[in-house]
Amino acid sequence: MEIGKKFNTLSLEEYLFYIDNHKKYSDFNTLGLYRSISENDKLNLEEKIQVRDYAHKLFRKSFDFLQLKDPVTFMEVQYLGEQLTVGDRNGIWDDLRKAQKKILDDKKIRHRNFGTYSKHDCGRDNCLWNGVMIRQGTPFAWTSIYFDCDKDKWSGQIKSEKRKSDRKNEKHLINKELDL
Repeated sequence: MEIGKKFNTLSLEEYLFYIDNHKKYSDFNTLGLYRSISENDKLNLEEKIQVRDYAHKLFRKSFDFLQLKDPVTFMEVQYLGEQLTVGDRNGIWDDLRKAQKKILDDKKIRHRNFGTYSKHDCGRDNCLWNGVMIRQGTPFAWTSIYFDCDKDKWSGQIKSEKRKSDRKNEKHLINKELDL
């Protein structure tokens, strides 16, 4: 069976019904469920929190993986109804990066091409490339998962060129001193 409706048009009772019977529906999508909680205009804040908590009982593992797949949605749903300061947001993003690294390490995943990070999103609405699947490291990749422990792949080459130019300059300085 299929639900046949968008999640963000459901009422509280419909949410609870579809969550309870999620195995019967072939088009049930946990990411869509969590994303719709913050987008749904029919529900008030208390009902949204109730749906989130009820969904956590069955889909907590999927929700935790949402940190890696779609961190913006994760943050919106996790901190639903809370007033966050800029410092709070920065701290949350730091915690999200740590959680992303932990998930990647635990699952032994070496690539970082997930969810929102696998699509072009430069922030402009009229961009021709919006939504196109991209490979990490290409010029079209506007966002990527980056950790503080990552090595810069260009630093070795830059360092090598700098040392080469220093050696040449050193030879020129020695030759100038010998000529004087």
